[in-house]
Parts: sequence; structure tokens; C-alpha cells
Amino acid sequence: MKEEKVEHEGQHPESGGPQEEEKEGLIEFHRSYRELFQFFCNNTTIHGAIRLVCSKHNRMKTAFWAVLWLCTFGMMYWQFGLLFGQYFSYPVSLNINLNSDKLVFPAVTVCTLNPYRYSKIQEELEDLDHITEQTLFNLYKYHSSHSSSNKPRVRRELLNTLPYPLVKLQDPQPFHHHRASGVQENNPQVDKNDWKIGFILCNKNKSDCFYQTYSSGVDAVREWYRFHFINILARLDSQDLNEAALGNFIFACRFNQASCNEGNYSQFHHPIYGNCYTFNGKNNSNLWMSSTPGISNGLSLTLRTERNDFIPLLSTVTGARVMVHGQDEPAFMDDGGFNIRPGVETSISMRKETLDRLGGDYGDCTNNGSSDVKVKNFYSSKYTQQVCVHSCFQENMIQKCGCAYMSYPKPDKVEFCDYKKHTDWGYCYYKLQDAFASDNLGCFAKCRKPCFVTSYELSAGYSRWPSATSQDWVFQMLSIQNNYTISSKSGVAKVNIFFKELNYKTNSESPSVSMVTLLSNLGSQWSLWFGSSVLSVVEMVELILDFLVITFFLLLRKFRSRYWAPTVDSASSDEPGPNPSAPVPPPACATLRPPSGLQLNQHQHCCSRDPKGQRWPRR
Repeated sequence: MKEEKVEHEGQHPESGGPQEEEKEGLIEFHRSYRELFQFFCNNTTIHGAIRLVCSKHNRMKTAFWAVLWLCTFGMMYWQFGLLFGQYFSYPVSLNINLNSDKLVFPAVTVCTLNPYRYSKIQEELEDLDHITEQTLFNLYKYHSSHSSSNKPRVRRELLNTLPYPLVKLQDPQPFHHHRASGVQENNPQVDKNDWKIGFILCNKNKSDCFYQTYSSGVDAVREWYRFHFINILARLDSQDLNEAALGNFIFACRFNQASCNEGNYSQFHHPIYGNCYTFNGKNNSNLWMSSTPGISNGLSLTLRTERNDFIPLLSTVTGARVMVHGQDEPAFMDDGGFNIRPGVETSISMRKETLDRLGGDYGDCTNNGSSDVKVKNFYSSKYTQQVCVHSCFQENMIQKCGCAYMSYPKPDKVEFCDYKKHTDWGYCYYKLQDAFASDNLGCFAKCRKPCFVTSYELSAGYSRWPSATSQDWVFQMLSIQNNYTISSKSGVAKVNIFFKELNYKTNSESPSVSMVTLLSNLGSQWSLWFGSSVLSVVEMVELILDFLVITFFLLLRKFRSRYWAPTVDSASSDEPGPNPSAPVPPPACATLRPPSGLQLNQHQHCCSRDPKGQRWPRR
């Protein structure tokens, strides 16, 4: 009893001094999973967790709270999945702002709808006109007003020098005959009974041919004439295409009540529209600025629209074509232009609008088109989707046809298509046109939208100009000023282009779900289902780490007991027998004690103390 009392007071029976207390470790872990779970539920800040251990003697209540806690946990992480799915879908919001400021006046390109007869190709154009007139007579018994009875017929050798003759198809039966011999149709989706006229195109070795047919004879003649006209233009140098002067087309030009000068415009050639003039383009040293809206503070042009020495078989309309675009953008007159009627004053009001798209994961757009678009830009301008699409077609034309199409820019070492040098370029061109229209070339997939776009919303108004009472003195003044006689109102047109208002709209995209919004939504769901905070998440992480550490030590103890314990027993059997009077060393189980702080219950059950304080294994 005395020894037990001394041991109870913490003193060693032999030494008589106090027993040393076990020191607390720097890092300590729980002894079992049960102890870890109880400590977590009693001390965590997550609501409802303490209900899992407070009712030890009421298993039904404990099971109810366990099921409720797990269901709540699952609902929360289901909401988390929806929030993360929404975030990684990268939705965007469109922000619309209205601003008001002094604006840069856009570039304005004006072209005549009557292509000019260049002197260096005058003879070839006359031959083409004569062949076309003879073809119309053979097909439709049409006599041109320019041809008279005393004019000689077209020479047979001249007719034979022009490839791809225009033929009239009486019925669809010849198509079935030609299809068997490799001739196919390349035409719009219309009834075959409507096909009246077309021309046949073949490859180099005549192994594959097709008819380029049209339901309208007028369209067929214009397209056939246009095909040969562009082939003739391909033989001219770029310097020979700038033959007409500004005064031959534009009678008067004023901006903001001041006259224009040569530094305000630049000239280029269009194969169909002839000479074109761009006002306030990127080559202009001083860009025009608009500080006041209204018709008197914009661009005013008086244009010559009379047809004298032009090409009636190529263009069947009269007037001018105008396009408004940015300074760094080329003028695609076929894509975005509009026509000006002669004898009419056209007033065009503008309103600026910008669009700023998000790139990267939020949208398929490009900033400059140089690194992320696999199409070479043949235009000396900034990237636009139209620039990319036309460059893509020209790139395919060069690769597959061996020459460049006249309507688009080309590299320096590549020639324009001419059937005297490239006999099958017409066959190749119309095949590519058909593939381009059906997007088989992949140009629309390759050409991404630009991230920043500036556009101009246009609205037009029309009025007769000049009026019946004023046309006499207006025509007289214009004739004297430009040294050109204007006989009727069909020979002149006027156009005014101005800002309707200086307010402009900016459309910008922004992430609909940002990282801050995502964290806020996650925190709201966490608080809704568990009423906890970020520190509660840290507690969950600590629980997982403690669980892994306990699992590691249990596996380590099992490994050591399996592979190291027999070695210790065999080593002890080789030693001489113990001295009965000597103190007995501690058993092997004491050597398997975990580090300080990890007191496992199994260790306490495998060893005990004798009355003298020595440890012995229990039997």
C-alpha cells in the first residue's frame, strides 16, 4: 500500500525523488480515428458537426444528424459543381455606354460605276466589244445601236482567237450527253429548264469540263464579258491604271465649308468600278475632325455620272458608288458600298459604334491576326475579317491555279491570271468560287473576328438635284468651272456625308462570372449549408492531414511488427541467458513506441509495470 501510495504521488520507490513528467512534443497527433473525429466535432466551427458526437447514448439521433450532415454536404458540393461549370463556360456580359466627344471623320471612298477605257487596251476592248455584239446577234438576233449596216462583220479569225465562247442552250438534254463525257454544271440552284446561256470551261488537258450557266441572258453576257475584261486588265501595269484625273469624275469637294486639296485624297483602281478616290484615308497627313454635327460640317461631293466613253457591256447602271470605312481598312466596294443616283442629292447621316470583344477563353477573336490566324495578309492595312477572307481566296488561287486573281492584291513574284499564259485559270477560278461559296476552302473557319471593331451606322435621304428652276444656272456654272458641258441632270449627282450626332455607342464585353464573383458565390453556398467561413475550410484540411498521418503511423507500425520483430527475437535467443539478479530490460514492445505525442492504445495494452516499476509484457 505504501509503495502504491508513493507511485500514486509520482515518486519512484527506489530513488525517492519525483518522477519526470513526459514532455509535450512540437507536433502531436491523435491516438486513433475515433479520438480525431471526436475532437473535430467538438471544436469545429462547422454547424451541426457537434450533433454527431453529443448523443452517445441515442443512436437514432446520431444517425439522423449523420444522414442530414452528409446530405447537406452533398447538396453544397453539387452547387459548387454548378458554379464551377458556369465559371469555366466563360460567359460574357455586354456593356453599352454612350459617349460624346469630338470625332475623327471616317474615310470615304467614291468610285464611278462606269469603268474607264484605258488607252493601252483600247484595241483589245474594241475587239472584245465586236465579238460580244456578234455573239448577241448569233444568239438573239440583236443589232447593237453602235453597229450599222455599213460596219463590217467580225472577222472569223478574230472570233477564233477568243477562248470560252458564249453559247445558248436550247434544252437541258445536252447536259445529260455532256455529263457522260466529263462535262458538269456549275450554276445556281435553279430549274434546268431556266438555263438559257453559258460558256464551257475545261482544265489544261481537257479531261474535266463544266458549263458556267445562268438563268438570265443579261447576267451571262455581263459575266462572260467581265471574265475577258479582267483577263485583259491583267496585262497592264499598276501605273497604267491611274489614267483618269480627279477633275474628270469629281466636280467639287468641300469638307467643313473648306475646299479639298490633293493631300486629302488618294487614288486606286478597281477592276469593275474603275478609278476610285479615298478621302481622309490613312495617307492623309491631317485627318479631318468633326466637332459639330450636321450637313454643313461634313463632306460634300459633286460627281460626274454621265456616260460617254465607257463600257456598256460591263456596267448596266449609271451613277457612283460610295463606301464609308475606317482609315486603316481597305474599301471593299462590292461588300459594303452603296450606289448614288444621278440627278439626286443623297444625304447620308452617320453614327459611330465600336465593339470591344474579349479574346482568349471568352471568345474566338484576334487582336492583330498576325500570330493566331494562319492566313497571310496581302493587304497593306490592319486585320479585318474581310481582309482575311479575300486574302485566303487569293492564297488558294495562287496555290491551286498558279496565278493571282486581278481583283485582289498579290505577292511581288506572282503574276496575274492571263489565259495566254495560264490556259486553265478560268476553270480553276470558277471551281474555287464554288468551293469558296460553300466554305469548302475553310476560309471562314480560319479567319477569326477582330477583337476591336469600329463601324458606322448609315441612314440616307434623297431629294431631286438640281431642281427644275435652278438646273440651268447650276449646269452652266459647273460646265464653266470644269470645262465640261453638262447637258442633263443624268450627268451629275451630289452626295453629303456627315455625323448625325457626336454621341457614339461603345459595346464592350466583360466576364459575366469573374474570380471574385466565383469566390463570393462559393462562400454564399458554404454559409447557406454549413454557416461557416474560410477558417472552417482550413479545419477540414487539417482533419484530412491528421487522418493521413494516423494512417501512415498505423501502417508503419504494422510493417515493423511484421518484418522487424522476428529479427529482434532471434537476436535475443543467441545471447547468454539473463542473470536473475540483474534488472530485466524492457520488452521488445517498448521499442515500438511511436514518436512523442502519438500514444497508441495498443501499446498500453501490451505492457504493464511490476510492483518495482519495471515493465513486463502482459500474458
